[in-house]
Parts: sequence; structure tokens; C-alpha cells
Amino acid sequence: MKRKIYGRLLEWKKRSNGKTALLIDGARRVGKSYIAEEFAKNEYSSYVIVDFAKAKPALKRIFNEYLDDLDTFFLFFQRLTKTKLVRNDALVIFDEIQRFPRAREAIKYLVEDGRFHYLETGSLISINKNVKNIVIPSEERHLEMFPMDFEEFLWALGDEATMPLVERCFRERLPLGDDVHRGIMDVFRQYMVVGGMPQAVQTYVRTRDLEEVDQVKRDILHLYRADIRKFGGVVRHKALAVFNSIPSQLSKHEKRIVLSEIRSGAKMRDFDSTFEWLKSAMTVNVCYNSTEPNVGLDLNTDRQTLKCYLGDTGLLISQAFGESEMTAADIQGRILMGAIEINKGMLMENVVAQMLRASGHRLFFYSNADREHAEDRMEIDFLIDKPTLTRRHNISPVEVKSTKQYSTVSLEKYRRKYSKFLAESFVLHAKDLERVDGVTKLPVYMAPLLVKG
Repeated sequence: MKRKIYGRLLEWKKRSNGKTALLIDGARRVGKSYIAEEFAKNEYSSYVIVDFAKAKPALKRIFNEYLDDLDTFFLFFQRLTKTKLVRNDALVIFDEIQRFPRAREAIKYLVEDGRFHYLETGSLISINKNVKNIVIPSEERHLEMFPMDFEEFLWALGDEATMPLVERCFRERLPLGDDVHRGIMDVFRQYMVVGGMPQAVQTYVRTRDLEEVDQVKRDILHLYRADIRKFGGVVRHKALAVFNSIPSQLSKHEKRIVLSEIRSGAKMRDFDSTFEWLKSAMTVNVCYNSTEPNVGLDLNTDRQTLKCYLGDTGLLISQAFGESEMTAADIQGRILMGAIEINKGMLMENVVAQMLRASGHRLFFYSNADREHAEDRMEIDFLIDKPTLTRRHNISPVEVKSTKQYSTVSLEKYRRKYSKFLAESFVLHAKDLERVDGVTKLPVYMAPLLVKG
């Protein structure tokens, strides 16, 4: 399936010309190995994939014995991989690189040698276990990979015409019209239900069977939980508890993490490493409270107050309604038809977080629970900062509304209080584009267009 990251791989190859290796980091099952092999097949005369989840001891041994003699190293390497590599036109893919950190450390010498290009893929790349006792090579560039975004989902359905129209209407702030908008929203609901995990999307395209799609997603959730148990170390029990609690935490009005609901008497300082581990695994998207929209959002961050979204909304639906008496097909079918709410606000906010993160944004929100001053009591779902900071107007507040009838009281308060810091204000909703009282209201599928720049 067509993925946007392919263009970034091409850019790396052209700019680097073998001077750096590229590491693709992402959650399990987002398509890292697939895109790496597709890139190798199309762009190089020869390639080899070394999957360190399966690599034999003899292959691993040469990384310890022959890195000071790379001519001998590559004689053994090509013999053991049964691959003849074309000098200056071959890609060596180290798959599941976190399983053998020594190979990652060897990148320094392999890149300096210059005879081949190197691409690494992995998950849980930065957790302590996988970087302990190795020197991270400065010759390594880092690229994050996320689940398929809405445009990639459209491509999988054979639709390459919709997003160019959406992008033009966004740029020119033009409504799409009721008929076109409704049609796109129908497909967007499909995207929410299916999600962006390539295996789930592929299954949906092939079968249109929501029960089969749901089983794929449940298998992925099982894999994530198994990874937490296997690789979570001292935080595994906390990480599993947080992961399992995400639907219930997001179902609340505020959607903030309340640790006491996860573990009695828990404090955020006791869970810092837990959230860092989950972020490193890229299975969740953590959103922090930025208390003042002044210059950089992270300069005024309350890290004790946060929201935790699942990395893929399709997975969230399967996780949230796994114990329901209704079948997966019933639940997901009703969401597709727009006939059931099932806390649609939770789903809408999660999918916006997913789309913003995939577009390159770090996630921030604003929350002030001031009990004495009603004017200061407000909550803004997301804050987006500009890539180039100026003295004024750097921050765009973003509200997410899942219903057609809603209020924007918090947004109005926020605009009054912080007007000198704010750029354009947005509402993401299920309706068409419109401008109302200085606020740009966008259909939710335009969220990926709120990119930096």
C-alpha cells in the first residue's frame, strides 16, 4: 500500500548518498518492514534484509569479530545472507534492530566504510534495555512512522482525488458543499472504525468484513500487551494498567488521566517513567497541559496534568467495546452510519490527536479548573504552535466537537484572555467549513492540514 513515508526515504537517499544511515522508529505493525523492503526493491539494484528477531548466531557473531576488518566482514555477511550486494547500489536493511543493539552501534563503521546504504527499522528503540552499553551512532538519522493517515486510507480505497480538493478548500477557506462533505464524512467514519494499522486496512479493503477487521485489531492489541509484559521491565505492571485504562479515562468529560482511578494513592511522579515507556513504544500519544500560550508551549508545561490517547483510533474502538454484549460489527456498523454516539467525543478527540501527531505536532492542551474565577475556568482540547516563533500570535487553539450542536464557551474565554498570543482559532467538527465570529470551523478530516509552516 502507498505510504507518504516513501517520499521521505527518497529524500534521505538523495541527500545522504550513503553518508548516514536511516532509522525508522514506530509502533509494532505500522508497516516499517513492508515500506523498507518496497523502497529497497524499487530504488536499489540489490538489497538484503536481516531480521534480528530470526538472525542466526553465526551472523550476529561477525559483528563482534570482524568490524575492524570490513572486507572480511562483508565476505562472511554475504555468505551468511546468501546475497551478492552491488557496491554503491545496495541497501542493507537491519530489521528489528532493537533485538541486537550491537548492529546499531556498528552503523558508525559501516557508514564510514561507504560501500552500501543502511536502513534500520525497529520498535521500542529508545527504552533502556535496548540502548544499554552501546554508543548511539551520530551517523544515524531518525524517522518516526505512524499508522496510516486519512489520505493514505483513501489511497488504499483507490481514491486519490478527494484530498487535493480538501486541501484546496482548506487553503482558500471554502466550504465543500453539503453533498461532497457528507460523502467524505462517510469515508472518514470508516477510517475511524477501521483505523490506520495496515493489516486492518488491507483486510477491510479485501473483505469489507468488520468482524474480520476487528479480529485483526484485537490481535494487535494482544501483541502490544504482550510487549509490555515482556519488555516493560520494572514499569510493566503500571504500563499495562495505564494502557488498559485508556478507554475509561477518555470517556470522561475532561479526558485527563486520573491516576487514583488506576491505582489507589498513585502520584504522577510514580508514573513518569511509565508514560515515557509507552511513548517510546509509540503505542500511545501523550498530551500535556500547557498553562500559558507564551512563546514555546513546552516552556509552560504542567507535566502532572496529561491526557493519554491510543496511537490508533481503530484499535481504541476494539479495545473500548471488547466486552460489549453487542458484536463488533454491530457497534462499528452503527458508528459508520452515524446512528449511535457511543461516546463519539472520545473517538473524535483520539483521532484528531492521532492525525496531529502524524502531521508532526507535539500534543498540548490547556486546562484551568479555577473554582473562584469562572472567567478563568476553561479547557481547550489542543494547542498548536508555529514553527517559527515571533513576539506575538504563535499559538492556535483547537477545539474538537463531536455533535452538531455545541458551545464554544471555553474557546471564547481563551481568546479573550490570551488574544495577543493567538494565531488563527479552530473548531474541528462534523460539519462543513465555515467562519463564525473570527473562528474557523473545519470538518474534522482537515485536521492533518493544520501542519507547521
